[in-house]
Amino acid sequence: MFIEPKIAMANLLDRISIDPEVCGGKPCIKGTRIWVSFVLDLLAQGMSETEFLAEYPQLTHDDVLAAIAYGAEAARERIIPVPVEPAE
Repeated sequence: MFIEPKIAMANLLDRISIDPEVCGGKPCIKGTRIWVSFVLDLLAQGMSETEFLAEYPQLTHDDVLAAIAYGAEAARERIIPVPVEPAE
């Protein structure tokens, strides 16, 4: 079954909360104080989703997908400086 990407993304982003009273307004998984950036950092460091969910059992697969979706959306909004490899 094919899901329209924008609809799927919107549904996932509903799982993200930004509240100035919670974690200083950093994007978190809704209902938690777990930052989206924390989820992404651990995944980027090589932690598997299975390991992550074992450490944080209050989260679900969809929460992990929501963090990734938020990161993808954020990347569309601004450019993150990355070192450029010199041409050989």
